[in-house]
Amino acid sequence: MEIFEGTKVYSVFTGKCPVCQNESMYEEPNPYKLHSTLKMKERCSHCKTKYKIEPSFFYGAMYVSYPVGLVFAIATFVLGFLIFDLSLITTYCAIVVVMILALPLILRISRNIWINFFMSFDKNNRIAD
Repeated sequence: MEIFEGTKVYSVFTGKCPVCQNESMYEEPNPYKLHSTLKMKERCSHCKTKYKIEPSFFYGAMYVSYPVGLVFAIATFVLGFLIFDLSLITTYCAIVVVMILALPLILRISRNIWINFFMSFDKNNRIAD
C-alpha cells in the first residue's frame, strides 16, 4: 500500500487522516469490534485536522455506502455465478452473507470516501520517515 501514499486511495483504504496520512481517524483500528466501528477521533494529533467538519457531517456517507455495497455484491455475484458456476439461489445467499460480513468495512470505507471528497493530502504535513 506504500506506493499509494500521498493519494486519496491510500487514505480511503487505510482510514488514515486525509490531510497528513500519519494516523488512523478511528479510535479502534479493527472495524469488527462492533461497539466501536464508527467511533472516530475528534482531531488528528499531528496536523489537528477536525474530522467532523459539521454536525451530522457523516450522514452523507450513507449515499456513498450504496455504491460501495454494490461493489461487494457484484464481486460476489461474478465470483459465485460466473466463475464458480453456482446456482442463482446459492449466489444470492452468498451475496447476503458477504454483505452482512462486510458491513463494518463498507461503513468505514464509505466514511473514508466521504471525508476525502472534502479534504486533500498536504505533503507539508507529512512526517518524514
